[in-house]
Amino acid sequence: MSTGRAVVVDAPGVHRLVSGPTPEPGPGEVRVRVAAAGICMSDREVYDGHRDPGYVRYPVVPGHEWAGTVEAVGAGVDSSLVGRRTVAEGFRSCGTCERCRSGETSLCVAGYAETGFTCPGGFADHLVVPARLLHLLADGADLRAAALLEPAAVVAAAVRAARPEPGERIAVVGAGTLGLLAVQLLAATSPAELTVIDPRAERAARALEFSATEARTPEESAAVRGRYDLVVETAGAPSTAADSCLLARRGGQVVLTGMFTPGAAGIDPVHLSLSQLTVRSIFGAPSAAWAFAVRAFTAGILDPGPMITHEFPLERYADAVALVGGGDPKTGKVLLRP
Repeated sequence: MSTGRAVVVDAPGVHRLVSGPTPEPGPGEVRVRVAAAGICMSDREVYDGHRDPGYVRYPVVPGHEWAGTVEAVGAGVDSSLVGRRTVAEGFRSCGTCERCRSGETSLCVAGYAETGFTCPGGFADHLVVPARLLHLLADGADLRAAALLEPAAVVAAAVRAARPEPGERIAVVGAGTLGLLAVQLLAATSPAELTVIDPRAERAARALEFSATEARTPEESAAVRGRYDLVVETAGAPSTAADSCLLARRGGQVVLTGMFTPGAAGIDPVHLSLSQLTVRSIFGAPSAAWAFAVRAFTAGILDPGPMITHEFPLERYADAVALVGGGDPKTGKVLLRP
């Protein structure tokens, strides 16, 4: 019998590396051999116990950002999938509720279920997922870089919602993973300006390598309030939703992708109404946004690889998760490599 390893977080601050039989895919499922899995702040929140209790179920194998190769299929699944490189949607949407049937699979009302939070995730040698959630990659695709397609899909949802037009002035608030991926996708729309705003000057400057035209700190951004046709917020910091609305021109658009916590500064309703802003938020990524991100990755528009700065084996999960959110501006994307 073949075996595999997995990182299990039993409770906040408590984890172990376990070995056991390789999971078998059931009807409609596939088993994937994980090549790489990214760690984000949500994973740090799971480990620290700061994630909303409604959105995590302990014990859990974390890891919602991953890429790998289909190794086995369950009953009713096309056997030609074996050997294909792939990623998969994280939300285990029902596919039949009103929101799913409308294409808003990330807003499924059948109950929250997500790989890496309520279902076993990618911090393991193998994971099992429904075949219907797969998004196949090109043969030879860089699976290390493809592990970042989950956050790329969130950004793709924002870009699809905003529908930027060539020649627009665009600002991206935040130069973390989401922000740098947003810069790549938005640069492909031929903006007249693409400004990135982040208090970490090193991170904001890094965006220039991804085709941003300007980098500013929040203090410096005060001089360009009311300038931008489109503002994409990616930081989820306490003040960034309100600040993003101040950056938009009258009649402009603001798309919020950051995950905010209680106590974040609210958007001024007077400014909102007088400026006639269009403001919308993004929660996760529906199926169409995943397909968009995978196409952009395959076409070379998205290249997440240069964002990766650290890689660790499963045995060093504690070291890896400690880096995330540690404040070092030199820390980019951190991967686990089973």
